[in-house]
Amino acid sequence: MTDPVIKTALVTGAARGIGLAAAKRFLTEGWQVGLLDIDGAGLQRAAAEIATPERVLVLTCDVAMPAQLESAFAGMAKRFGRLDALVNNAGTAVFKPLLETTHDEWQRVMAVNLTGPFLATQLASRAMADNGGGAVVNITSISGLRASTLRVAYGTSKAALAHLTKQQAVELAGLGIRVNAVAPGPVETAMAKAVHSPEIRADYRDAVPLGRYGLEEELAEAIFFLCSDRSSYITGQVLAVDGGFDAAGIGLATLRGERRNL
Repeated sequence: MTDPVIKTALVTGAARGIGLAAAKRFLTEGWQVGLLDIDGAGLQRAAAEIATPERVLVLTCDVAMPAQLESAFAGMAKRFGRLDALVNNAGTAVFKPLLETTHDEWQRVMAVNLTGPFLATQLASRAMADNGGGAVVNITSISGLRASTLRVAYGTSKAALAHLTKQQAVELAGLGIRVNAVAPGPVETAMAKAVHSPEIRADYRDAVPLGRYGLEEELAEAIFFLCSDRSSYITGQVLAVDGGFDAAGIGLATLRGERRNL
């Protein structure tokens, strides 16, 4: 009698936030998980919090550096021997006006948010093909669907990642690899809590039809679904997990407010 196959996922940007929540979701389902992040100390804290060392591999890596990524994937292969899902969650942002964003800042955002998923998916695809297929989920952003102030580099990188998702889906389907994207709206991450003023939070609540920020765990559910067999006929899609933010038109918040006062 053969042992049951234990599936394996690699999550980038897994030291905190949506990435860590996604890793925990995979572990809940019995998967093995590689936690990859540029923040080595943060990864160690995350691994200690998860407390399942037999099913977790910590990988300190800058996704914009090809040699580091290759080493990380080699580590995954040595430890787990297979790869079934990749979550390209690692990202960075520069919040500056277009005319103040430097070339170096632009280049770094593109390297992490776009080139990183390009390189990681190339490496993952070779590993997944050996198992007959797998799934990739790219974490884009609502900022890649709607232009916004101070997001020229970040928003453009995420819009490009959404198109890269479609390219990857079309080209990798023959290997049995599905590729989709999740576009988070405002989410209750530690970063959002630190940088969103009460005024910004109020603006978001007014603009989001569901009237609140999303939870990291809600994003993790969408990510896991797209990596699971339950989404076996879904590929090349960008799923906005945003409380309806992208669907809301100009003036919607005002109209909703007037309806409440009727």
